[in-house]
Amino acid sequence: MKNKIVAFFALFVITISATAQIDRSQPPKAGPEPEISIEKPQEFELKNGLKVLVVENHKLPRVSYSLRIDNKPIATGDKAGVESLLGSMLGNGTTSISKDKFNEEVDFLGANLNFGFTGGFASSLTKYSDRILELLSDAAINPLLVEEEFKKEKEKLLEGLKADAKSADAIASRVGSALSYGTKHPYGEFVTEETINNVSFGDAVAFYEKYFNPNNAYLVVIGDVEFKDVKKQVKKYFNDWTKSVDINSSVPQPNPNVQYTQINFIDVPDATQSNLSVTNNVNLKMNDPDYHAALITNNILGGGGEGYLFKNLREDKAYTYGAYSRLGTDRYGASRFNATAKVRNEVTDSAIVETLKEIKRIRTEPVDAQLLEDAKQKYIGNFVMALERPQTIANYALNIELNNLPEDFYSTYLQKIKDVTVEDIKRVANKYFKADNLRIIVVGNGAEVLENLEKTGIPIMYFDKYANKAEKPKFEVKLPEGINVNSVLNKYLDAVGGKDKIEALTSILLQYEASVQGNAVISEEKRMKGKLVQTISMNGNPMMTVLTTQETVTMNKNPLPPNMANDMKPLGGLFTELNLLNSETAKITGIEKVDDKDAYKVQFPGEAVSLTYFYDVETGLKVKEVQTTSMQGQTQTQETFLKDYKEFGGVKFPGVREGSQMGQLVVFKLLEAKINEGVSDADFN
Repeated sequence: MKNKIVAFFALFVITISATAQIDRSQPPKAGPEPEISIEKPQEFELKNGLKVLVVENHKLPRVSYSLRIDNKPIATGDKAGVESLLGSMLGNGTTSISKDKFNEEVDFLGANLNFGFTGGFASSLTKYSDRILELLSDAAINPLLVEEEFKKEKEKLLEGLKADAKSADAIASRVGSALSYGTKHPYGEFVTEETINNVSFGDAVAFYEKYFNPNNAYLVVIGDVEFKDVKKQVKKYFNDWTKSVDINSSVPQPNPNVQYTQINFIDVPDATQSNLSVTNNVNLKMNDPDYHAALITNNILGGGGEGYLFKNLREDKAYTYGAYSRLGTDRYGASRFNATAKVRNEVTDSAIVETLKEIKRIRTEPVDAQLLEDAKQKYIGNFVMALERPQTIANYALNIELNNLPEDFYSTYLQKIKDVTVEDIKRVANKYFKADNLRIIVVGNGAEVLENLEKTGIPIMYFDKYANKAEKPKFEVKLPEGINVNSVLNKYLDAVGGKDKIEALTSILLQYEASVQGNAVISEEKRMKGKLVQTISMNGNPMMTVLTTQETVTMNKNPLPPNMANDMKPLGGLFTELNLLNSETAKITGIEKVDDKDAYKVQFPGEAVSLTYFYDVETGLKVKEVQTTSMQGQTQTQETFLKDYKEFGGVKFPGVREGSQMGQLVVFKLLEAKINEGVSDADFN
């Protein structure tokens, strides 16, 4: 025992001594540079054209299979969306296994298996490799394509289009691609309700038969397998896949870049922020000498939190939550440089000016040598970490095959990144960032941003939500005589029970219930004059409580920032509208359709929280609420529809409140309404 104690103290002293010799004023020396060694796949090809690449990796008892149908980009014209419909049906059973039994077996094996119209992916433990490969091949060669499933997927796709109809993100993506590439180009065409309705079940089956075949297919196998075993299995399960007629098609040229930098504006009246995309087409391939320099150049401009765009638009100006850029590659010569951000309406013009300034900066000013070195090291670190994922190795193996890359492309990758110079950055930026030929695509609220956009001096062209040329939107609000903010609010108060009756109330208690992913969610409001407490509970457990009085606003007992609290104080009280009467900043900005009925759009701007309420022109009832919160460059919008008003004690409340939460429609139904009971001052402590 004594010897053990002596040994312990000896070790302790040695440790302290070694620690004392470390000079902590100097950063630790970097370790040795990582050596990239990507094993060359073993290959073979079946008679039907399927090319198989196998990478043995015995670190873990797992295996993955990546099936890639390498067709040229396909334009489907007036049947756009047929490929999506087909992809959604693949991987859900085979002609010999029902959908339910197929999915149950994949789950039982603890495996993953999914498909799209360009191929499929499967992974499992090695001991189940034979069966999961058999299921993958069966789903690819003998898919269960039935009209009933087709109709279900068609309905889902149509519902998704309706949800995207007012989405600024969806509009920006659709119009940006259409204007850049052209609507006849595979990368520029888009899906509409009309094109989906043009697609029949027969069209989907015909698309599968024409394009989903082994002629140009690759199967990449990575994991704890033996090459000879894989070869036997693949021949066993894929030999009967019938080769189809080769399709000779050419990929059309994309639209040329614009002759001069211009703003392409799409008006979305309900938009609470602007979606910016500063873009030009590029012809950059992975086997181009500029490729590695282009990666680092884009990284410095907008590759992340250290990029020029992010530091300017977010950290310095607080215009946005994030600003980024991307420089794409494409072996068919059709890709884009694209700098993007979502910004507050009032700074849309300024954000554009600052984005152009940063593009000019990287084209004209030498990049700081240390910043360049940091960008390289960050990129190298991400590259090395990505190698831990088997799917990365699969992608690299395919890239070499598909992009005509030298066999040592990835083993020399890091050295080529290190070799990028300050001069390379400037040269590449001038080649691929077309400062004089940029499309500045703005999707936003024209009534709030166009006046300032015009002051930039940049020519503006107008387009609709489907990339068709349009006229400049008109924003003059023509209201019936005698209509103003107060008249609209008073009509609402009359419609729900009368101003005098409402002001005479002492309290209101409302409870709404919704089901969210199988969980019971209760939203409760307790109101008294000048006070409001809102509580959200899930399965009986309180999740969030917001207390609003004329003195303070707290969330879960934590005070909100002063500017946010000031904007939210009008929400407290018996009815918000009583507090908003005679507002000096409120204004009616138009008459818009809500559920196909005209409604007055009344805006109540705030520094951090802005409210937009819609009141039915005929009934006076409030039919929609939009709350927009802007903090630290980030904007969030909550949209709620109010329906099916019910009367309690002579006062009406919405029987249904519905809106989207995380992309899911949530419907709250009124459970309980109490007038002048169930609420006390103690509830607001």
